[in-house]
Amino acid sequence: MQITDTTQFLVPDLVKNNWDFLEVWVDPMQSPPYVLLLLGNLNQGCFVFDPSEHYGLIKTFQDYEAAQLCLLEDEYEPVEGRLSSSEI
Repeated sequence: MQITDTTQFLVPDLVKNNWDFLEVWVDPMQSPPYVLLLLGNLNQGCFVFDPSEHYGLIKTFQDYEAAQLCLLEDEYEPVEGRLSSSEI
């Protein structure tokens, strides 16, 4: 019998062990609200993942300010709170 690994990984190898924070952003105008995940890495920038696309990487940014500006322009809003790697 063939065994298939079906575990979905949130982060690609490029930020596997050195991410700093995770934020959830939503588009509240859609029903249900559309969700994106923003993963921050101080050394390599910020990455936006789409849970509806198997947590695929959809955008990369040089820094948090650029990521935040783009998401706000696309009418996404941050969910209050941030998950920090130091808290885990």
